[in-house]
Amino acid sequence: MSRTNFQDLLDAGVHFGHQKRKWNPKMAPYIYMEKNGIHIIDLHKTVVKIDEAAAMMKQLARAGRKILFVATKKQAKEIVANNAQSVNMPYVTERWAGGMLTNFPTIRKAVKKMNTIDKMISDGTFETLAKRERLQVTRQRAKLEKNLGSIADLNRLPSALFVVDVQKEINAVREANRLNIPVIAMVDTCCDPTNIDYVIPANDDAAKSIAFVMETVCKAVEEGLSERKLEKDKEKDEAATAAKDSAAASGKRTRTRKPAFKAEAEEKAPEQE
Repeated sequence: MSRTNFQDLLDAGVHFGHQKRKWNPKMAPYIYMEKNGIHIIDLHKTVVKIDEAAAMMKQLARAGRKILFVATKKQAKEIVANNAQSVNMPYVTERWAGGMLTNFPTIRKAVKKMNTIDKMISDGTFETLAKRERLQVTRQRAKLEKNLGSIADLNRLPSALFVVDVQKEINAVREANRLNIPVIAMVDTCCDPTNIDYVIPANDDAAKSIAFVMETVCKAVEEGLSERKLEKDKEKDEAATAAKDSAAASGKRTRTRKPAFKAEAEEKAPEQE
């Protein structure tokens, strides 16, 4: 995995923090200086932290684990959704439903309800309903799709959470903390990094900054998925080769063993002479 380039972070504006009057003192270790009333993030530390987070996410992907991406702020929604989809990971870009993690079984029931409606539509049951009922079911399906469609394939709790703006997504962070699910997050100078396991000090407001960080971590996830696929293909090849060798060895033993009647005939032949 290649190291994040300092100049690329600079070009993406990752170093721009919030106004000095809005800062959180707990972010002091990640602040380089103040310029025109704006805090400047220390990108040398961002390089280290983003590489650390990307390495962890790569290992999770390689192990077949799921990472849930969370970003409901306007400028981050589309960026996060597109990047998460590119690596087949679940994401939440609309509203964070309370209990999405801590009350996961209920969320799964809602997803199953959505699947049931889909089945009704495909098998023709939907058409037998009254017009009013069809309208209600259609609206219910649209609402479920909007809020839960992006986590439909999440059959169990995620192994990690990736968050853009920990202030806005505080409920998601709290639920993850309660369940000991690691949290990776872009943390701006106005935020509290205390409850974040993998802090990425970065500008979480600019679309360009969010896009750069998302592309970097998703590239690491993609590498992990590729390595997982290679390992699985190698295991299949080794299993096939072992089965082939075993079959060949078994066939060879069968060919070299003499039939019982032939062995008896050879033993009696000298007596006949």
